[in-house]
Amino acid sequence: MYIIISPAKRMREDQDSLPWRDLPRFLPRTEQLLAALRGMSPAELKALWKCNDRIAALNVQRLREMDLRQRLTPAVLAYEGLQYRYMAPQVFTDREFAYIQEHLRILSGFYGILRPFDGVTPYRLEMQARLAAGPFRDLYEFWGGDLAEDLSQGTDCILDLASKEYSMCISRHLRPGIRLLTCVFGEEQGNRVVEKGTLCKMARGEMVRFLAENGIRDPKEIRDFDRLGYRFSPERSDDGTCVFLRRG
Repeated sequence: MYIIISPAKRMREDQDSLPWRDLPRFLPRTEQLLAALRGMSPAELKALWKCNDRIAALNVQRLREMDLRQRLTPAVLAYEGLQYRYMAPQVFTDREFAYIQEHLRILSGFYGILRPFDGVTPYRLEMQARLAAGPFRDLYEFWGGDLAEDLSQGTDCILDLASKEYSMCISRHLRPGIRLLTCVFGEEQGNRVVEKGTLCKMARGEMVRFLAENGIRDPKEIRDFDRLGYRFSPERSDDGTCVFLRRG
């Protein structure tokens, strides 16, 4: 079983806590994207990133100085979003780190797929960004089915804890026989299940922590997740979706 999650916009450098182990497997493709970004003006980059002047200036500077092979941070420590704060990898045990290195994969518009201890440098590039690279009109075309194919070679079940923006890269291209199991964290409102963005991010991080702490390899065991007030709902779930409802 592989677990897929989204990256986060906010990133940091940390070369002291834990060493990185490998370079990302799609690094030659990342170099193509880096070249495309460096060929854009600051104004074009700001429009691509859809950010304010301060964030644009920071990331323009990062592009100028970027080294994809030195001064790297393990991917799981590099992202600072809410999901990663609730995952709290800084306090994982060696056993839990071994679990996520085997099972967890971070999807990235810039790097493609990352293992937790792949070395990365701070960047800004969301999967839905309309970056033209060579003959490709955007990143969905650029990555095509390569990310799904890479995951399909290592498992027959993928647990989806990613946002739709990222999981689309996998769901659109999965080969027959590979099961995609999506987790939904929501609340009942009438006949609907409604997801709230902040709570979803928190729950996705807690779910990764739950999986790592319990060494879960059988997808059926994720139904035991009961953190942040969520409980598995068999009535709302089906073969492709595990729904967890939060009450009160």
